Amino acid sequence: MSRIRRIRAEATAAWHSFLRRRTAVFFTFFFPVLLVVIFGALVRTQPTAGGLFAEPPAYYIPGYLATVVLFTPLSRVGSEIARHRDDNRFEKLATTPLGRGEWLIAHTLVNVAIIGLASLLILGLVVALTGAVVPFTARLALLVPFVVCAVVLFCGFGAILGRLSSTQDGVIAASNTIAFPLLFLSDTFVPLALLPGWFAPLVELSPLTYFARGVRALTYEPSITEPYGVELGVVAALAVAFFVAGAYAIPRTD
Repeated sequence: MSRIRRIRAEATAAWHSFLRRRTAVFFTFFFPVLLVVIFGALVRTQPTAGGLFAEPPAYYIPGYLATVVLFTPLSRVGSEIARHRDDNRFEKLATTPLGRGEWLIAHTLVNVAIIGLASLLILGLVVALTGAVVPFTARLALLVPFVVCAVVLFCGFGAILGRLSSTQDGVIAASNTIAFPLLFLSDTFVPLALLPGWFAPLVELSPLTYFARGVRALTYEPSITEPYGVELGVVAALAVAFFVAGAYAIPRTD
C-alpha cells in the first residue's frame, strides 16, 4: 500500500469516527456559534464607547475564527491519542506500515476539513448577525493558508499534549488550560491598549497572535492595507515545527 493510500485510509476512518460521535460534532460547531451569538448579536459592539467590544464587529472576526482553529485541534488530536493509548491501538499500528507522521497527516487533514467548514459558518454568521463589513478583495482568499497553517500548528501541539497527558480527561483539562488564555490574550478579543504595559510584550509570544493579526489584515477594513506576509510566515514556520514535534511525540507502542 502506497503512502497516499495509507493516509487516505486513516483519514477516512478518522472522518467516520468523528461523524459517529454526535456530541463532538455538535459542540465543534455549536461552541463558536454560541460565541458569535452572545458577543456579536446579544452583547454587541459599542464603537467609540470604550472598554471591551469597543471596536467595530469585523475587528473581532479573527477571535471568532481562532476559537475553532485553537480549541478543535488541541482537544481532538490530543483526545484521539489518549483514546488510542487506552485501547492499545498504537501497539497494533506499530505492526502496520503506517508511520507516525502519516497518522498525524491523516488526522490533520480531517481537522482541516472540519475547521474549514466551521470557519465558513462562523464568517457567514458574523456578517449576518453583527452587520460586520468584510472587504471582498483578492486578499480574502489568503484566509485559506492562514487557517490551514494554524490547524497544522495546533494539531501538532495537540499531539504533544496527548503524549504528555495520561488520560482523555487530562488532555481536555490541559487543552482548556492552554487555550482559554491564548484565545483572549493573543490580540483577538482584547486590544493591546487594554492590557497592562508589562504584559503586552508577552502577547508576541503567542502563535495565535500572528494568526489574529494576519486574518485582521484580510478581513477588517481599517487594516486592509497592512502587510500580512510576516504573520503568515511565522504561522507557517511554527506549523512545520509543531507538526514535526507532534509526529515525533506520537507513541509507537503503549
